[in-house]
Amino acid sequence: MEKTSGPWRILLVEDEMLVAMLLEDMLSEAGHTIVGPLARVDQAVEAARQEAIDVAILDVNVGGDEVYPVAEVLASRDIPFAFATGYGAHGLREPWQERPTLQKPFHRSDLFRMVAELASSCSC
Repeated sequence: MEKTSGPWRILLVEDEMLVAMLLEDMLSEAGHTIVGPLARVDQAVEAARQEAIDVAILDVNVGGDEVYPVAEVLASRDIPFAFATGYGAHGLREPWQERPTLQKPFHRSDLFRMVAELASSCSC
């Protein structure tokens, strides 16, 4: 059965504790279920492989590691995701520069708009 509106299961990969808590609180208050937040790429790769996920928000730099292995798993599963970064799309490696980005710092409205855009492109 296809969902036409939320709430959604959102994979959250973020290593900055305060940012992760803020994102989790905002998304949870909006009724979404959070997978994470995860602060290590290996944990996030495992979750991306095994969890039921509708969309994902990925910090680009997670504990000094790039999040691209997680992006690869999500892309292979056709799960929409956005990169959260202070560098914008030009700071992403190829072939990821065309993916949606959530520019840090962002407002609550930017986060909800991004989640809605991602969810509108998913088969969830």
